[in-house]
Amino acid sequence: MSAPAVEIRAFFDPATFTVTYLVGDPATKQAAVIDPVLDYDPASGRISTASADAVLQAADAGGWTIALALETHAHADHLSAGPYLKAATGAKVGIGALVTQVQAVFAKVFNVDDIRPDGADFDVLLHDGQMLPLGDLAIEVLHTPGHTPGCVSFRIGDALFVGDTLFMPDYGTARTDFPGGNARDLYRSIRRILSYPAETRLFMCHDYLAPGRDTYVWETTVAQERALNIHIHDGVDEEAFVAMRTARDAGLAPPRLLLPSVQVNIRAGRLPPAEHNGTHYLKVPLRLPDGFREA
Repeated sequence: MSAPAVEIRAFFDPATFTVTYLVGDPATKQAAVIDPVLDYDPASGRISTASADAVLQAADAGGWTIALALETHAHADHLSAGPYLKAATGAKVGIGALVTQVQAVFAKVFNVDDIRPDGADFDVLLHDGQMLPLGDLAIEVLHTPGHTPGCVSFRIGDALFVGDTLFMPDYGTARTDFPGGNARDLYRSIRRILSYPAETRLFMCHDYLAPGRDTYVWETTVAQERALNIHIHDGVDEEAFVAMRTARDAGLAPPRLLLPSVQVNIRAGRLPPAEHNGTHYLKVPLRLPDGFREA
């Protein structure tokens, strides 16, 4: 029996190398948006909605009703447009339930008290095995921790949206050095994903252009990942993967938009509250050298 049909349209943001997906049921025209991007220029502090507007315009042109805005995790490389889509469409914003662990860590980092500790900033907290209706289709939630403790993937028919667990085979796998990240968890999450039938389509959240490739791509298959992924192809055992991932993570710089992104995304994409002058501000915690003194 063939898998239910699902229509998928990808929107690539070259500024953050992020792929947003508009995913819908052709029979009922109900749709979900996965990992929506809110544009942010760190040099000027300017926010824009061009990326999210492109998704809304495509949905409108195709007659889609956006019912869900789904996050695979609390991203550290782009701001979420979840609240913007919610305001425009009434869509519910959903994320993995263990985002609460990420919120608890970063609420302290940024010294903020406006984040609800039970995750209630989000409309829907998602659990492993949960099924979300999407017209006549269903979205299955898979808890796939490792990159963060709250990461989830979404399976719709023969399509699996894997967030930051995996990249294209020539680029490998996600970092695990964020708070709550764990290389062993990532290995097991990926092996779970790769246990699906060989023809299962896998859709990445990012592409960074592996050396020797000049075209951005974000769709592959279980078979291709199992045969070709440079970090976790068949035959790479857990101990070897953990050793590789740990060593690789030790040399990685923080993502360029880590501080702006996380403090927005742990608020379910809300900007920090405006101050008395009506302006919203992002915080940058300073790390001072030992012995630093001011006059």
